[in-house]
Amino acid sequence: MKYMIMMHTGQDATEGIMNWSQQDVKRHIEFQHDFDRELREAGEMVFNEGLTFPDQARIVRHDGKGAPAVTDGPFPEAKEFLIGFWIVDCASPERAYEIAAKASSAPGKDGAPLGIPIEVRPIVGPPQADA
Repeated sequence: MKYMIMMHTGQDATEGIMNWSQQDVKRHIEFQHDFDRELREAGEMVFNEGLTFPDQARIVRHDGKGAPAVTDGPFPEAKEFLIGFWIVDCASPERAYEIAAKASSAPGKDGAPLGIPIEVRPIVGPPQADA
């Protein structure tokens, strides 16, 4: 089954990484590359990407009249936001939780595990049209 593993971070954590030492940033990026390679070698990686900071996100709505309405987003009062994700294909929810736990252990400042929240959600695809 496929799962989306979503990495959330808060405004404070984002500001923090911008103030990390170059060594801390390098250690974090190397962890991410090694983690991605492990998932590819295990045949579990489907797709992954990092996302921009929320100040570059937009919310788009169709109003049925013409050009789409585009507004800033996500909502400025949000305390946490999605910063990256993996789509993995693994044998069980427990394995998806193991993968998420490893993602959560990415090193932060001074090499300490970040312990950031990671959301795991099964991918079910669109509903049947005749359901």
